[in-house]
Amino acid sequence: MVPEHGNGSRVTPHIGKGNLVRKKGTKQMAEMDYRREIDEAMCAGQEALRCLNQAKDCLNSAGNWGIVDMLGGGMLTTFIKRSKMKDADALVQQARSALKRFQRELMDVDSIPEFHIQTGDFLSFADYFFDGFVADMLVQSKINDARRQVENAIQKVNYIMSQLKAL
Repeated sequence: MVPEHGNGSRVTPHIGKGNLVRKKGTKQMAEMDYRREIDEAMCAGQEALRCLNQAKDCLNSAGNWGIVDMLGGGMLTTFIKRSKMKDADALVQQARSALKRFQRELMDVDSIPEFHIQTGDFLSFADYFFDGFVADMLVQSKINDARRQVENAIQKVNYIMSQLKAL
């Protein structure tokens, strides 16, 4: 039975080239959507790297001021070190958000393996800094731990970004 339009004319199903073109167009659309998902993941990854690198720079600065402080730098040195630590904490919060977005975007790209950074514990060093640790040595240790965590996250993001570029 051949379907009819509302005006009584008959519609002949189109078999052949028309459907091939339609299927080809659908495949191209799917490829374009996939490419867009990869691009979105790349943008999110670049933002995460930007935040992580800024946090790393700030942690390096706090670490340098921490060394001066351990050598007897005085109150001004302690103030500058604490200021750098506070700046680093704000940058780490931005990095957490950017990493979460990166993880969400990666879920849209099938051929990338699971990527997880534990953002719950990620750089929780600020909690230690402001909870009564007075000894400069302990503070310096926490700065160094945080710096290692940031560097580890940068390596992971760079690895995933290289895989995205290869797609």
